[in-house]
Amino acid sequence: MNGQQRDNIKAGIKVAIVLKKDQRSGKLTQGVVKDLLTNSSFHPHGIKVRLEDGQIGRVQEVLED
Repeated sequence: MNGQQRDNIKAGIKVAIVLKKDQRSGKLTQGVVKDLLTNSSFHPHGIKVRLEDGQIGRVQEVLED
């Protein structure tokens, strides 16, 4: 599943995000969603989330449902 639809993303699921500093390289960081930071139902670059370890980035891929 991709990370552009807010409905696909819930707190507690594992995702791969791209951090702001990694946007050029496209390096992905895996973690568990703590908070959803994007309010709209869709975002073309991915829904912005905060992981449980405090890192913030846009979801590129949902790794588990």
